[in-house]
Amino acid sequence: MTKPVVLIAEELSPATIDALGPDFDVRHVDGTDRPALLEALAEANAVLVRSATKIDAEALAAAPVLKVVARAGVGLDNVDIKAATTAGVMVVNAPTSNIISAAELTIGHILSLARRIPAAHASLAQGQWKRSAYTGTELFEKTVGIIGLGRIGALIAARLQAFDMRVIAYDPYVTSARAQQLGVQLVSLDELVEQSDFITIHMPKTPETTGMIGIDQFRLMKRTAYVVNVARGGLIDEEALFKALTTDEIAGAGLDVFTTEPPVEGGSARMLLDLPNVVVTPHLGASTEEAQEKAGVSVANSVRLALGGDLVPDAVNVAGGVIDPYVRPGIPLVEKLGQIFAAIAHSPLTSLDVEVHGELQAYDVSVLKLAALKGLFTNIVSETVSYVNAPLLAEQRGVEVRLLVDDDSPEYRNVITLRGALSDGSQLSVSGTLTGTKQVEKLVAINDYAIELPIEKHHIVMLYTDRPGIVAVYGQKFGEAGINIAGMQIARRTAGGQALSVLTVDSPVPDALLDEVRSAIHADLFREIEITEA
Repeated sequence: MTKPVVLIAEELSPATIDALGPDFDVRHVDGTDRPALLEALAEANAVLVRSATKIDAEALAAAPVLKVVARAGVGLDNVDIKAATTAGVMVVNAPTSNIISAAELTIGHILSLARRIPAAHASLAQGQWKRSAYTGTELFEKTVGIIGLGRIGALIAARLQAFDMRVIAYDPYVTSARAQQLGVQLVSLDELVEQSDFITIHMPKTPETTGMIGIDQFRLMKRTAYVVNVARGGLIDEEALFKALTTDEIAGAGLDVFTTEPPVEGGSARMLLDLPNVVVTPHLGASTEEAQEKAGVSVANSVRLALGGDLVPDAVNVAGGVIDPYVRPGIPLVEKLGQIFAAIAHSPLTSLDVEVHGELQAYDVSVLKLAALKGLFTNIVSETVSYVNAPLLAEQRGVEVRLLVDDDSPEYRNVITLRGALSDGSQLSVSGTLTGTKQVEKLVAINDYAIELPIEKHHIVMLYTDRPGIVAVYGQKFGEAGINIAGMQIARRTAGGQALSVLTVDSPVPDALLDEVRSAIHADLFREIEITEA
């Protein structure tokens, strides 16, 4: 019997090959040699890459028997996930391989800033002996603020507590019960930046989090404060950081990631490299031998599972295993409903019901529960979210999850509802369905407000007191700003009561305009939603 072909397109650890075992025909190719890669892909059932090999639509078209693309690392910028999904090719990565390495690098940056180790080393290496010039500060009894209390944030909290530091955190998606388990006090973002001696950020990069540490936050910080970013470039506004560092608004910064990598001459990141109170490293968060080996072994195991037809823990686009063709189109719909739910929720989630109504109840729909959680956490944690780590993320945050099915669906053939209880005692639900022969993904309800709107990339959700002229107010303001409203649905329960408007817009809306419209219509709920495509 012919063995499945596994193509290794970049140098991986020997442990990766060992983890594959003897059941595969392992072949090697230089993934940066495009013609050689395309030729080798013709017979490949799986391909293992790191960051240099580009697996795009052209590469996928050259691979007629390809079943899985495995990225030995966290990032997936070099893999066209949408094209892979369309081609029915599973994409896997190693989302937990670098969490310890990233946490330890963060600690290294904090210690380097506190004790001025890089500058002292450089001085001594130049033959100078300036002990008094490099007086540092102790971590003992200082306050560290962690922005983003996911797995990496939790590891950092545990390690810094060993220094007898006070640990506070800002994470709008973590419950107070989970923070208490970690021995961490939850505070607002403003409180965190005001109180902290050291600030480290561990958030995903989304339109909402890009530049979340900027001019306003630096003004609130102590003049003796240090900030560290080992997560994503752009979370800290680099120009605002440069100004804060050069005007003594803060004491220093530690950076492993930048908006442009590598930093280019004349860019905001390049200016930071020349400052004496900045410690920089060239994106080394995952650059340890242990992390690289974990990544290789992890994806090798995923390849074995995928080619064996089993459920794959770290699949980022499909769940793996046997999924009925009737159920499969619902997976991306439910992921998007999860993103919408997370964007609208105004306090941490404590429990979630994934309700499947209609003909789907006759099938195994357990994958839809996983899809809901994956969508829920996609834009609110710094880690890559998969179908198996999503339940773990829910468990870590104290979120109870149930899957409920029934055949009652009077208006649509099938409706899927995500219904959750929030920590402030309120409830939130979003519902969606697939309609027509093209299986168009539609949002059909938010709470008890019935709508029917195709799910697109950009939406705005508004809840306000129903009264004449509101549509004209926000329509005019968006129009004057050049924001095109491509679709709109308005729902209300009673005249003069609350009305819900859901808009589809062609482009992101600037924060200042969102604030202006929110104020003008006196909205009780106002959210911009940007759907992240799988």
